Amino acid sequence: MIDPQELARALSATGRTAFPFTDALHDAGKELVLHAYRAPGVTPDSPVVFVQHGMGRNGDEYRDFWIEAADRHGLLILAPTFSAETHQGAEPYNNGGVRDAAGAVTPAGSWAYHVPARVFAALRAGGVTRRRQAFLFGHSAGSQFAHRMAALTERAPFCAIGCGNAGWYSLPTLDRPFPEGLGGLGLTDADLEAWLAYPLLILAGDADIETSGPSLPSNPEAVAQGPHRFARAHNFLRFAREEAARRGVPCHWRIEVVPGIGHDGNAMSKVCAAIWFEGQQPDAARMAALAGRTSL
Repeated sequence: MIDPQELARALSATGRTAFPFTDALHDAGKELVLHAYRAPGVTPDSPVVFVQHGMGRNGDEYRDFWIEAADRHGLLILAPTFSAETHQGAEPYNNGGVRDAAGAVTPAGSWAYHVPARVFAALRAGGVTRRRQAFLFGHSAGSQFAHRMAALTERAPFCAIGCGNAGWYSLPTLDRPFPEGLGGLGLTDADLEAWLAYPLLILAGDADIETSGPSLPSNPEAVAQGPHRFARAHNFLRFAREEAARRGVPCHWRIEVVPGIGHDGNAMSKVCAAIWFEGQQPDAARMAALAGRTSL
């Protein structure tokens, strides 16, 4: 498992760092890297933000997208990075390694979705943070990771989970198999309803309207959710609200439409940071400055 004291030493200095580690429950043979940034003045009571990278497996860049917000608000940024060499393709990262190559469900403790919470537990054990909960943001493939993590693992370690520009979604239903839905994994109605009750934040760039391309999932289940990521985000929320209404339970999910922004990990990171730590999206001038840079 992650050594809390080694992790604490790695994160003791202000600035960027990269901490290689393994998670024995996930896969002791697959090295992960925790790209981190400690803002000046960070203390054990400062907010902790996890950032999940996209298909580029560029955790270092996603960490850097958050440095401006970290310096402004005194944040500790942590980007667990699943390289393409150790986690090739969508199954072990986007889909968490929930099913093996034969389609069988793997042991739940081994799922990649548990890694952020175990890193956070090590931070607490090592005295890096006294916070009881962290924030977690994912973009693109990382958004797939984030919302499925929220569906399939314990949400208590996270006060907020934000999902930006996912290529497609696992719908809140037990009637469709994972990853299209949550069926076949042994979840109960109570599990599904608890997910609907969690305050999930969906971020959707209104310029993320590409209808083809290598980074846009084109499997039939994804295409059925809409022609592009912007439409699929709205379909995800609509489906959740209808399912909650059918069950007579609350749905606390919400969507933030991000004007003028396409499939841009830098811009969406900064928008999420503003929502969480400033209470609103950046103003029009700031949004205009953010528009135009793309990162998967």
